Amino acid sequence: MPQGIRYAGYPSAFVYPEVPTAGTSPKPIKHLLWGDWMRLLGEEQGDYLKVQARGGTGWIRKDLVESRPLLEVVFVDIGQGDGCIVSVPKADGAGHRHLLVDAGEQDNMLRFLRWRFDLEQRAQEFEAAIITHPDQDHYLGFKDILEHPNVKVRALFHNGIVERKDGLGEVTNAGRKFVRVVSSHEELEALLGDEAEVGGKRYAGVLRRALERGAKTANLSTAKGYVPGFGEDQPVSLQVLGPVVQTVGSRNLLPWFEDAGKTKNGHSVVLRLKYGGVSVLLGGDLNTPAENHLLRHHTGGMAPDESGFLERARSVFRSDVAKACHHGSADFSSLFLRAVHPLATVISSGDENPHAHPRADALGAIGVSSRGERPLVFSTELARSAPEQLKHPNVLRQRRNELLAEYDEAETAEARARVQRKLEALLDMDRSISVYGAINLRTDGKRVVMAYRLERERNGSRWDLYRLEPGAGGELEYRSNHA
Repeated sequence: MPQGIRYAGYPSAFVYPEVPTAGTSPKPIKHLLWGDWMRLLGEEQGDYLKVQARGGTGWIRKDLVESRPLLEVVFVDIGQGDGCIVSVPKADGAGHRHLLVDAGEQDNMLRFLRWRFDLEQRAQEFEAAIITHPDQDHYLGFKDILEHPNVKVRALFHNGIVERKDGLGEVTNAGRKFVRVVSSHEELEALLGDEAEVGGKRYAGVLRRALERGAKTANLSTAKGYVPGFGEDQPVSLQVLGPVVQTVGSRNLLPWFEDAGKTKNGHSVVLRLKYGGVSVLLGGDLNTPAENHLLRHHTGGMAPDESGFLERARSVFRSDVAKACHHGSADFSSLFLRAVHPLATVISSGDENPHAHPRADALGAIGVSSRGERPLVFSTELARSAPEQLKHPNVLRQRRNELLAEYDEAETAEARARVQRKLEALLDMDRSISVYGAINLRTDGKRVVMAYRLERERNGSRWDLYRLEPGAGGELEYRSNHA
């Protein structure tokens, strides 16, 4: 009988409490998304195998069991901000290598990781953490992640801008304003050790903690080409499309964009992931001047109305799936959206933000600039309607410890039952960030499934999922059940 680790088949699979037979229709105990982990238990009946999946044991159809892991990208519902985890299949097919791209501002990413990797019970190594730019709603969530004793981050990459006491490290050259780029691990160590220069800035504190935990650091830019370990020759590549560093004399600089906020955002690390025939663009918090700047750089300075401009721009930026820049802000270049020309877009924004993200015109422009008759726009904000009530992991731990002490002191079974119900409600609240709101992307390099968990199941289905499959010409298309 087959045993060992396997993965759920395309596009999803049900696990039943007993083997379905003619005339019976047992309610499934699990609805697994393509690529979900399971363990074969060595038993089979007819067309079914017995498996253990997260949260249950039951029976699954043999033809919905696969042997190799998929590429996974999970856009976590981290509130207002950004955070995703990229899980890359290992070359030998034995599991994944994991990268974090931004981590939001609160503890939401840590809570997702704690659920995903069972961090309270075992250690987990991450190949890299990437901070696209030094805005709190992208980097501050790394503070608690780097503090966790069971988390190991091998490398931390950033965009080279490090906030200082008096700004971003502005300099003027030939009448133009720039910011200095921190280009090496040694340069970052020296800067962070200069208290008079960086002071008590939160960003500096996160970077210091990464160094203390043994992470190697470096900036990412177009000059680097690809994220180390994910080059053009690898099955999964991560090309760096921004920022564009300029070398002036002996200094590496980035041009100033209007003000400090636009400069930080505009020089976000921009990544284009490629796996087989599938591509994903991660655009940080790009804005209009930055997007136009990148278009000029990657098209060799061609004018937007010049013949071949859009074709050249799309050869660089066109992607099947895109993470919307800056949470669906109105500060975007329509030309840049046309260059990306995605089939699906993911917007990460929060329920309680003063920016009204995603903006109505951004949603409209994304739709118009996308391809296909039914372009897909996903929103972490819409995928989970439950209110966010826990803003820091210490709050959860403190309340849990209080309830455990209360349980120990309870003198009657009825009192212990009341405390037990409170504990279960607390755990449900903590788990909601990982179970609901996250937008999942799974691909084998040929097909794509995008999905999020339903807050209430529908006819046994617990996923709202969308299939992207190659069309007649080989290009991905959305396969709607209603078209």
